[in-house]
Amino acid sequence: MEFALSADKKEIKTKSLNITITEFVLLGFSDVPQLQWMLFGIFLFMYLSIVISNSIIMLITRTDSALQTPMYFFLSNFSFVEICYVTVTIPRMLMDLCTQKGTISLLSCAVQLCFVIMLGGMEFLLLTVMAYDRYVAICNPLHYPLVMNNKVCVQLVAACWICIIPVVTGQTYQIFSLPYCGSNKIHHFFCDIPPILKLACSDTFVNNLAIYIASVVFIMVPFLLILVSYGKIICNVLKLATAGGRSKAFSTCSSHLIVVVLFYGTATITYAQPKAYQSETLGKLLSLFYTILIPLLNPIIYTLRNKDIMIALRKLQTKLSTYGNT
Repeated sequence: MEFALSADKKEIKTKSLNITITEFVLLGFSDVPQLQWMLFGIFLFMYLSIVISNSIIMLITRTDSALQTPMYFFLSNFSFVEICYVTVTIPRMLMDLCTQKGTISLLSCAVQLCFVIMLGGMEFLLLTVMAYDRYVAICNPLHYPLVMNNKVCVQLVAACWICIIPVVTGQTYQIFSLPYCGSNKIHHFFCDIPPILKLACSDTFVNNLAIYIASVVFIMVPFLLILVSYGKIICNVLKLATAGGRSKAFSTCSSHLIVVVLFYGTATITYAQPKAYQSETLGKLLSLFYTILIPLLNPIIYTLRNKDIMIALRKLQTKLSTYGNT
């Protein structure tokens, strides 16, 4: 009798392993159903704030003649990537909060994951380019217009896209080539690498190795380049004779440094820590931090600590009020 029950259990387990998953279920915030509509309102407000604030930065950096510099060109590109990044994740999360279903096909999940990694990696590369721009501006001010001309700026942004797209496409294909035949429930509010790999039936050593290599290339190497750039900037600034000159030089870099610390801190904890130590709750909280909170803070950080942008915003406000009166 016991042998028969054991055999039945093994047969059921084997059958469940042979079932190929065709869709995932994003559990998201299903563990707090009483907060669904409150969360929907909060995240909708945050999403609209991110899109509007970053769109304003893009508008003023394109229309204001005082902001037609490489630094603001890169900031405009960064704002564009931020808008795309939150658009890939938050609308889907809002829809799941409304419907309370969370089902997502393998193809949709793969597309979302691909864009999440691509846009996230693009942000790190742009932060590195922005650090290089500040290095040239402060350490080689006489050569700055020649070194960072419009053509070079466009080439640097294009190079970032060219570097990230094939790597992310290959990694996404590798992840979704794995067999998924057990549970289809993703303990997350969007398709991310760690929770998806937990559902794979086969060994994920190669995938984890590829993730660590990609993390080193697109997170740690750019971070080291940023450190080198700012190390040289600090050495150069300390040589300035006047305190006003030092203060002005540091003020142009402070906003960028704050964003770098926020981005790299959360990314390192999320993707560089060993799989065995990853907590699903902590993963959700960190993802909320770098998916929603950091894109919300970035425009605030760049505007409040930047006199040029504040002046451009006042000009825009004056133009809009004048247009409204006429």
